[in-house]
This record gives sequence, C-alpha cells and structure tokens, in this order.
Amino acid sequence: MSSETSSTGAPRGRPRSDQVDQAILHAASALLSERGLGAMTIEDVAARAGVGKASIYRRWPTKGTLALDAFLIEFLTQQPPVDKGTLEDDLREALSQWSATVVGTPTGRALVGLVAEAQLDGDLAQGWIERVMTPVRVQHRAMVDRAIGRGEIPAQSDVDVIMDLLYGAAYHRLLQGHLEITPGFIELVARVVAEGAKAGAAISSK
Repeated sequence: MSSETSSTGAPRGRPRSDQVDQAILHAASALLSERGLGAMTIEDVAARAGVGKASIYRRWPTKGTLALDAFLIEFLTQQPPVDKGTLEDDLREALSQWSATVVGTPTGRALVGLVAEAQLDGDLAQGWIERVMTPVRVQHRAMVDRAIGRGEIPAQSDVDVIMDLLYGAAYHRLLQGHLEITPGFIELVARVVAEGAKAGAAISSK
C-alpha cells in the first residue's frame, strides 16, 4: 500500500476546505480594513473566522502571508488592463486606477503595512514579488509593447525602468506621506515618463 493512501485508497491527511479558506480570508480582510496589519493578530482572525489557530497556520505560515492573500482579494480586481491609445494616456489611467485603490482607503493602509512587514518576513517578501509585482508588471508590459508597436518609443525601451519611474514616484509619496497624490501629480508623472521614454531616456539599462 502506498504511503500516500489509506487502506480505502483515499489520500491521507485532512482535505483542504474551501469554506474554511474563505472564512479565514474574509476575516483577515475585515480585520485589515478595521485595524491595519500591525494590530491584526492570528488569534483575532481565528476567532472571527470560527476556526482554530492551527487551521490558519496549516494554510499560511505567517501573518504576513495571510494578509497578502486577503489584500489581493481587493487589490488586483481594481487594477484592470488599460488601453487608451497613447502611452501617456495609458500611464495616466493605470496610475489613476492605482491611486483610487490605495489613497485614503483600507486597501492602501493594508498595502503600506504589507510593504513594511515584507522587510521582516521573507515569505511575504517573496510572495509580494511573485503575486503582486510580477502580475502587475506583466499586465502593464502590454502598454509599453503597444507604444513600441505604434512607433511612439524606441524598440529597445526598458519596460522595468518605465514602470519604476511611474510607480516609484507614487509609492514614494504613499509610503513617506510627505506630499499628496493628486490628479495633477498623476498627470505630470505620466507626461514626464512618457516624454522620457519617447526621447529614449528609458532605453535598456542592461
């Protein structure tokens, strides 16, 4: 008999319950919105979800990785693909969507907490790259590819540099809190990045 099956032929171990998963995620999402990551505890999540702490730790090794999954429920659905016809318009729309999602919202407060926690939690840091940064970059790469296809910017333009210039300024204001993220700021950043790309300033840095 295989060590992976019981005498009845069924897989060993307790099957993962989607219902339990969803209860935990919704509890974590609610607590993130109400209290922020710093004040959220696994004990509180377990109590609100009606499960034991062990049920959470079997699924998520740290508070940060649980918070990331709860955060993604809202965040990625609010970042749909854009196609406005020009690079500048695409950049403006993408940054406007991001701003509407995170500026002065529970989602934004969760984002700030996750970025801070990722400096201490290696699993969360890796998850952040794989599940937030990478899919968003893949989605936004289409904006740059279209701009190259239209002849707006050089064929060798570095997508990562363009995205870093666009979102780097916005994340800086969100995390530091020294200046507001306003429609005027979004307009200016999109214009500067698009014009820089057209001029060849973002040609491959490799």
